[in-house]
Amino acid sequence: MIDFNSIFLLGGLLVAMSILASRVSARIGLPLLPLFLGIGMLAGVDGLGLINFDDYNLAYLIGQLALAMILLDGGLRTRMKTFRVGLRPALSLATLGVFLTSGLTGLFAMWVFDLDIVEGLLVGAIVGSTDAAAVFSMLSGQGIRLNERVGATLEIESGTNDPMAIFLTLILSQMLAGSIDSVSGTLLMFVEQFGIGALAGIASGWLLGRLLRWLDLAPGLYSLLAAAMGFSVFALTNMLGGSGFLAIYLAGVMIGNIRGKHLEFILPVHDGLAWLSQIGLFLTLGLLVTPSEMVDYAWFSVMVAVVLIFIARPLSVLLSLKPFFGFRWRELGFISWVGLRGGVPIVLAIFPVIAGVENASLYFNVAFFVVLISLILQGTTIGHMARWLKVEVPAETAPARRRLLGVLPEDDYEMFVYKVDSKRVENTQLRMLRFPSGAVVAAIFREHVMIHPTGSTRLQAGDVACVIARTHDLNAINHLFNGDAELKRERDFFGAFALSGEALMGDVADAYGLTLSRWEREEMLGAFIARRVGGYPVVGDDIDWHGIHWIVQDVEGNTVTRVGLRLHG
Repeated sequence: MIDFNSIFLLGGLLVAMSILASRVSARIGLPLLPLFLGIGMLAGVDGLGLINFDDYNLAYLIGQLALAMILLDGGLRTRMKTFRVGLRPALSLATLGVFLTSGLTGLFAMWVFDLDIVEGLLVGAIVGSTDAAAVFSMLSGQGIRLNERVGATLEIESGTNDPMAIFLTLILSQMLAGSIDSVSGTLLMFVEQFGIGALAGIASGWLLGRLLRWLDLAPGLYSLLAAAMGFSVFALTNMLGGSGFLAIYLAGVMIGNIRGKHLEFILPVHDGLAWLSQIGLFLTLGLLVTPSEMVDYAWFSVMVAVVLIFIARPLSVLLSLKPFFGFRWRELGFISWVGLRGGVPIVLAIFPVIAGVENASLYFNVAFFVVLISLILQGTTIGHMARWLKVEVPAETAPARRRLLGVLPEDDYEMFVYKVDSKRVENTQLRMLRFPSGAVVAAIFREHVMIHPTGSTRLQAGDVACVIARTHDLNAINHLFNGDAELKRERDFFGAFALSGEALMGDVADAYGLTLSRWEREEMLGAFIARRVGGYPVVGDDIDWHGIHWIVQDVEGNTVTRVGLRLHG
């Protein structure tokens, strides 16, 4: 008879240990995901022996559910504007990049493990894709704000590259098992994975987003409905021959970009569900591995990981992006470094085990080693690499709290809560502050007492201001409430001087002694800088020109609205 109490006790303790250990992880700078793996290994057969887990089918099921939940949450938090600069390069990385990474890594694995060509390529296919859970967790967990071109590319790539890796792994596994279809059937499967997955995700997400905004439910039911329908889309897309992972990610993107009160209830709950999925996934994979068996593959697996991280990924990024898109060398270097491997390769490594492929344990143990090395080596150095390669931009001031008011069905008002921490606004009458049209300070809290503000009310340090405005006013209000620490970081990064993007280049040239052609003098500064950086400017883009370091400070669409400058010497 199954002792359910023991299962609940051990499961609860493992999850609790993982959550509590995250505090230790934050203090010593160790990424969370390998920590979860380590706790699972500690509880397994070669650790304390608390749990003897070797059910690959159950692990595969848990992996599928966990990855689907993580991708849904990642999609919900992906803003549609990131697709402006990140979609095309991300798709190139998610297809051509994964193909090249898998091929290069597979050829090396074939040589080092003395495998035939198909077996070697299967190793490469399993470890060829970046992992959404790892990328989302590492970037958000370390509080890194990347320039939009790099951040959007990495975010979208990690959410869309699973279909290629799954496709390659399935095809190569079937070849080794002797059950491969015709070449035309294989190509059709590839097209179906992407085509059906994309269509199903976009269409279902659009419908679900509007349904959730229209429905009037108890607050706790919105998140349950979103999760239930998301998993339904995932399963139905798989049944139709498409990529369920791509579909659920795109459905999340569509739902998350339809503003409404439903998001206020969905996002916090799904954040917890995504964390639970990550913990459950990595604990399960840690329990599944047998460390004593890994020793036999250790040295060669390290070699595969080194080739993947330092040769295959950089080459694939270079060939996938440099000829087609305007990335700078330092941006390519960072994208290469953030090719994080996580739960996806280990879940894919279960495919050969289930298919009964020869040497199945080799694929699983190599994938585990590669993931562990990637998370520890690359995960611990992301922040340092971002600063060294100059792809990090200063963090924006953000409201301490924000909430839709639910007054209007569309373009609704929100309440933004700020703590006053800037000498620019201290002791300043509200009527003197340049709030966007339609925005108003509804209340001020000072020493736990609410003040009803008027135009003559003066803000003081430590005040909590509640501002009612629309979403498109948020950037302007953030700038207004920028704290002194944020202002110093901005000045250090963008320079002490800033010019409007609408300034005429002729006026700028006269002020700084620049030599320009006649038609350049008639151009606006923002358009001039945008042209110099390739036509798709993002915050943090910079050029050294005529002894001045020009840095894009604000962008609306493809229009540069503010430019920071630092004079050399």
